[in-house]
Amino acid sequence: MEFGKHRRCGILLHPTSLPGPHGIGCLGSEARAFVDFLHEAGQSIWQVLPLGPTGYGDSPYASFSTFAGNPLLVDLDALVADGVIEAEELRDAPGSGPRVDFGAVTAFKLPLLVRAAERFGARAPIERRREFEAFCADHGWWLEDFALFVALRQANGYRPFNEWDAPLRHRDADALRRAREELDAPMHAVRVQQFYFYSQWLALRAYAHSRDVFVLGDIPIFVAYDSADVWAHPDLFKLDAELRPQAVAGVPPDYFSATGQLWGNPLYDWKRHQETGFAWWLDRMRLNLMMADVVRLDHFRGFEAAWEVPVGHTTAQHGTWVRGPGDAFFDAVRGRFGSLPLVAEDLGVITDEVRALRDRHELPGMHILQFGFSPWDERIYAPHAAVPNAVVYTGTHDNDTTVGWFRNLQHEERELVKAYLNTEGSDIHWAMIRAAYGTVARTAIIPMQDALGFGTEARMNVPGVAGASWNFRLTERPHEAVTHQLHHLAKLYERLPKPAKS
Repeated sequence: MEFGKHRRCGILLHPTSLPGPHGIGCLGSEARAFVDFLHEAGQSIWQVLPLGPTGYGDSPYASFSTFAGNPLLVDLDALVADGVIEAEELRDAPGSGPRVDFGAVTAFKLPLLVRAAERFGARAPIERRREFEAFCADHGWWLEDFALFVALRQANGYRPFNEWDAPLRHRDADALRRAREELDAPMHAVRVQQFYFYSQWLALRAYAHSRDVFVLGDIPIFVAYDSADVWAHPDLFKLDAELRPQAVAGVPPDYFSATGQLWGNPLYDWKRHQETGFAWWLDRMRLNLMMADVVRLDHFRGFEAAWEVPVGHTTAQHGTWVRGPGDAFFDAVRGRFGSLPLVAEDLGVITDEVRALRDRHELPGMHILQFGFSPWDERIYAPHAAVPNAVVYTGTHDNDTTVGWFRNLQHEERELVKAYLNTEGSDIHWAMIRAAYGTVARTAIIPMQDALGFGTEARMNVPGVAGASWNFRLTERPHEAVTHQLHHLAKLYERLPKPAKS
């Protein structure tokens, strides 16, 4: 897919937000129905958030592995069809309400997946077992470390790896060998979970392609400290002798937070990465481009310079900008893949140097219309300020919904929005979608909540606020009228798919 070659439009919705019977969206029939909706609505892009297993705060940007998939997304009906789960075992599944209860879903789903793994060798069809063996052989380079990490974490009472016994913490070869022998069963369960996730996601992506829908994925620039990535590759991060971070990542005060955002992720030792030819990053990119057609590179500005906060601070106000790998990284990616199928998430504190890095590599940036209506600021995100090589959004997963945003505007801002969009506000979400589609930007992405006209109650994330985010969920499939209106606007603004030339 040559992203940005044609005028396109798409929808942002994470798979966990899909409707369905087991408490959380999954990769089965409802996901395929969503692809059908995209096709019928004239959409050619499905944007998702990171697909890894979630850790702290249920955030997809805080995963235990940058290579693994989230087992909570596995379609259980497919496992019933394989004979490794009994249909009656699904009767006590969490409900299908408008919020994902991650605690309830985890308590229900993970034990089922463990039982499925126990039965897999005896019950799964022979072709599935052969596919599993091939998957383990192809993915062993990351899968074995991840499976052992998960098993060890369980065996150590879910404590972070820096609290494990020193031989395991420092990956002593004899200690790892003994652990693999003792933890063979839980490691097997992790392998089976990952096999089902990958096989189901790749089948879903193939189905999307058959409907002229492409996937826009997401790579968080940083990884979680308590992750298989840091444990398996400590030399790639700025850690001390006891494997503790020397500094952590964040961003200074900005639109979203007056005290900045203290993410807490360990920082990369970019010199070491460059010495390896960025091998770990290229492996990461390869796997993500197997899962998606184009990838949104989260916190792009960190590749020019990242905000490093000394350990011990409770906010991100006191940090330092430290140079990133810059051109060398993107030259390595282009050398490996022949192109840069990336979207630069270039929001926040953006400097001329960051813009120059983005433009030298001809990466599309992000243009957020909600940021474009302040009477007191330079309106660089107004619809008329968009450029062709950009992805325009009404808002992102970090913004309030357009309806909620409009309701909470100050009087002067609201009056500017009404005058600019020629609306009194009752149809504000459609007015904003029309404005996004009408820009010169070749790509327009709309959060599903905006297409449906939902308010603040449907917001996906509030940056810097833990505990009440990431759990939005649809309770039913999009209404037919939404399909027709999106298709009408896509046709009006020449954003319908062009499959023959894609």
